[in-house]
Amino acid sequence: AAGNALRQANPAAKVMYLRSEQFFSAMIRALQDKAMDQFKRQFQQIDALLIDDIQFFAGKDRTQEEFFHTFNALFDGRQQIILTCDRYPREVEGLEPRLKSRLAWGLSVAIDPPDFETRAAIVLAKARERGAEIPDDVAFLIAKKMRSNVRDLEGALNTLVARANFTGRAITVEFAQETLRDLLR
Repeated sequence: AAGNALRQANPAAKVMYLRSEQFFSAMIRALQDKAMDQFKRQFQQIDALLIDDIQFFAGKDRTQEEFFHTFNALFDGRQQIILTCDRYPREVEGLEPRLKSRLAWGLSVAIDPPDFETRAAIVLAKARERGAEIPDDVAFLIAKKMRSNVRDLEGALNTLVARANFTGRAITVEFAQETLRDLLR
């Protein structure tokens, strides 16, 4: 959502989105290929960097070292940095103090899980994006039972749609309960 908002505000903006694992993997490849200069250069050419789940940097000293320098370069270049974490960075064990200090420079906002109506709307919208038709009562079932986050909603929807496509069965409440029984507890 943040990346889309940045692109809407400035269609020419160069926005890079990575999961923390992708940052880690790209860095490892660059180290193995002796291409760290190229790895670093890619971040100089962007307007905004979005990294998801930075808690996975915990305990990875080399990754934290490289991200620390990347963060500083982006910050000094006045580029936007948006990070997500499943808790406040200061609470992440295994994250270096100097990195926690850098992350404290920015705004930290807790994002609560969406309410029931929003969850149901998300399920219906994601189904439409995938070209899948699901009845409202199925969306309501998923929204009622899955309260944690949007990824879990998407995962349930993906599972449901994939199984329906594979079996040729219609998506009904009964089919959803059967397919998602382990997730809907």
